[in-house]
Parts: sequence; C-alpha cells; structure tokens
Amino acid sequence: MSDADSLDLKDLKRRMEGAVNVLKEEFAGLRTGRASAALLEHIQVNAYGSKMPINQLGTISVPEPRLLSVQVWDASVVSAVEKAIREANLGLNPQTEGNVIRVPIPELSKERRKELSRVAHQYAEQARVAVRNVRRDGMETLKRLEKEHQISEDEHRRLADEVQELTNTYIKKIDEMLAAKDAEIMQV
Repeated sequence: MSDADSLDLKDLKRRMEGAVNVLKEEFAGLRTGRASAALLEHIQVNAYGSKMPINQLGTISVPEPRLLSVQVWDASVVSAVEKAIREANLGLNPQTEGNVIRVPIPELSKERRKELSRVAHQYAEQARVAVRNVRRDGMETLKRLEKEHQISEDEHRRLADEVQELTNTYIKKIDEMLAAKDAEIMQV
C-alpha cells in the first residue's frame, strides 16, 4: 500500500470528524431546559464597529440551573450585548443590572421541545449527509486508482471495506449524539 492511500484514509477520517464536530457545535446552541454557557457562545454582538463573539466581550456563567449571567467587561457595550441576546431567536429575555446581564431560562413547552427535537434531527441528518459525501469521495478515488492500475481489485475491495467501516463508525457516533440530545431536550 502506497503512502498516498493511507494518507487518503486519514484525510477521510479527518473530514468525517469535522462533520461530527460541526454537529457538536450546532447541538450546543440548541436550547434545552437547563442553562448552559454554550447557549450564548455562538451569539455575535455588534461592538467596536464589527461583529464579535459574546465571550470576547464578557464572562458567561451559570449561577443557577435556570439562569445565565454575562459579566460584560466594558460598560459601553452592555446594551449591544443585551440586544444581541434578545435578537438571537432563542426565546430569551435578558435583564440588565449595571455590567451584569441576567438571562433567565424559561421552561420549555411541549411544542417547543418537539420543535427543538425536529431541529436536532435535521442537524444530525446534515451531518450524516456530510459523512456519506466523504465516503462517496473516497469510493470514487478508489475506483479511479483501480482504473489507473495503481491498486489491485483486491486492494480496492479491502480499502472500500475500510472506508465503509469508517463511515459506519461516524454515522453511529452521530446517532448516539442525537439520541443523547433528544433525551436532554425531552427531559422535563
């Protein structure tokens, strides 16, 4: 087996891992009944003439299970941070006290839980599609290598099995992440 083939498998694995990491980030932004600092981390704030992540403007903490707190470092951007949280479509209503923004996390209604579950399923399906696209690229490369007589038919079969095994591993990981997120969303 040449170096290019083993490098190819590593690249496929890296790309599949990337799809799983994107899913992790998307799931972190999905609101559940509990407060989580990750809920606010992706929010971009218009501050200092550009868009900045909220965690570069203050400290996000979870003082209580149903409360987030943002300690804004610069008083001049407190209102911009509050506005960004309010407009992030998370159904949150921040309250400002000086440099501290308190964000109560309301109970989720049954409808909202189902809606969030549907969104989680969509995110997971996007990740599965991304993993399958990586598999397709790998299989096309193997076909091309066999056609160009760089690998034998047996080697093609063996490598195709490895690519499929890798795919199955990542699809399973995505399904497990979805099951865990679904349970978290549905937990009252």
